[in-house]
Amino acid sequence: MSTYDVVIKNGKVVTGDGSPWIAADIGIRNGKIVRIGYLKSYEASKVINASGKFVAPGFIDTHNHSDLSILAYPEAPNALMQGVTTIVIGNCGFSAAPVAKETKHLLERYWSTLGPLPIEITWSAFGEYLKKLAEARPAVNVATLVGHGTLRIAVMGFDARTPTAEELGRMKELVREAMESGAFGMSSGLIYPPGSFSSAEELVELVKVVAEYGGIYTSHIRGESYTLVEAVREAIKIGSRSGVPVQVSHHKAAGRDNWGKVKETLKIMVEARAQGIEVTCDAYPYTAGMTMLAAAIPRWAHEGGVEALLSRLRDPSTRKKIRDYIETEVTTWENFAKLAGWEGIVISYSETCKECEGRSLAEISRSWSADPYEALFDLLLRDEARTTMVVHLMCEEDVVEVLKHPLTMIGSDSWITPPAGKPHPRFFGTFPRVIKRYVKDLGVLRLEEAIAKMTSMPARKLRIWDRGLIAPGFKADIVIFDLGKLEDRATYDSPTQPPQGIEYVLVNGVIAVEEGALTKVRDGEVLRRTD
Repeated sequence: MSTYDVVIKNGKVVTGDGSPWIAADIGIRNGKIVRIGYLKSYEASKVINASGKFVAPGFIDTHNHSDLSILAYPEAPNALMQGVTTIVIGNCGFSAAPVAKETKHLLERYWSTLGPLPIEITWSAFGEYLKKLAEARPAVNVATLVGHGTLRIAVMGFDARTPTAEELGRMKELVREAMESGAFGMSSGLIYPPGSFSSAEELVELVKVVAEYGGIYTSHIRGESYTLVEAVREAIKIGSRSGVPVQVSHHKAAGRDNWGKVKETLKIMVEARAQGIEVTCDAYPYTAGMTMLAAAIPRWAHEGGVEALLSRLRDPSTRKKIRDYIETEVTTWENFAKLAGWEGIVISYSETCKECEGRSLAEISRSWSADPYEALFDLLLRDEARTTMVVHLMCEEDVVEVLKHPLTMIGSDSWITPPAGKPHPRFFGTFPRVIKRYVKDLGVLRLEEAIAKMTSMPARKLRIWDRGLIAPGFKADIVIFDLGKLEDRATYDSPTQPPQGIEYVLVNGVIAVEEGALTKVRDGEVLRRTD
């Protein structure tokens, strides 16, 4: 008679490789799947009856920003309740390490543009940060990237210039330390200072180090609107010249003038792969994005960091220069005011103006008897740039085009957070929404195809070889859901509502969600890239 820790009986098993579901039982022992099939004679500490339910690999959030918040909220409630068992952090050029003593204040201040720092930064080297992560005992698995912007801040602050040979060498040393500590690759955020001050040549030199360790390069590319095509080509060029696999983050076409361009960029990716360049992308199932409100200010005004930006906003002449630049320079940068319009920029977090949350800059400006530019500048000053925005930029046709493409996997572009404020609904609904809307409602994806985009595809991209599938020997990261009841309930008006239909979540074979409720057991692992 076989003995198991957990047995899942009578489920419709979606293995994660895209093949049709099978009727099977699953036996779990010591955190791993050890048997799939019909289990007849056994003993188990826990038996889960999954009759009528689907059983799938735990979802992997390819694009996440919980670098600091996972330390403050290791229970990871909004991730687990969606069926997420692994998050990939350090995206868009910003990781929590490495940290240089001389520029630590700049990094902390930059992170604060996403809201109050949830935890004090007490580490410096990347390896020290990974140790801190492990000590936090997160409830989900965590894979890390080292951020290019963070590297730049550590070595040269927010200087808007090319690094010297010595500075570039120092950044390469920091990349090497991160990779040897277990990072899975390097990310860039090329619309955000200081990453926006860099050249493709600089990035190539840095990711050559990543390539030595078999890591990947993920990028919030230099433009997602008027320069989208050129920006995708740049990311591919960086991969081609360095030999590193490329991931285009949260692929989209921003602004009405640019809708439809994703057909061309996806074709470019397919052509690159035909030439031997490994490029893929990720996306979230919404037509709005979210970032710091300070991103609505031209990049040149960010030189020197957040405090320097605020000083410029206090100076009447520079304030006018910024206003004129936003008004006239529409196509050369990510001009959110023009791409979304003032009605399309909605405040999701404000340090000082809670009544602003959930309202557009157009509404706020009317209530303040100010024009939208003044409302933008004044809110940033009042909040000391601790303000975030939901930005309505995309069209549903493009979202469908990207999501259904074979090269696309799923990433929420969110972070671990308690249910408070007016965040983007993707914080609480991304993964159930992919299935509810794009499998059940629209039928543009098969269930098994959608599951693969959330499991095996990201695992293989990261070179994580023991997760992302339901197969013997794989880690028992598993989600059990009722397809009939599965629904994302988070909306732009009520964004913190948890989904329904997620019944069980297992992380490394331990039950983290049971009958739709958190068990508060934390058995995640800090994953490290291995050669």
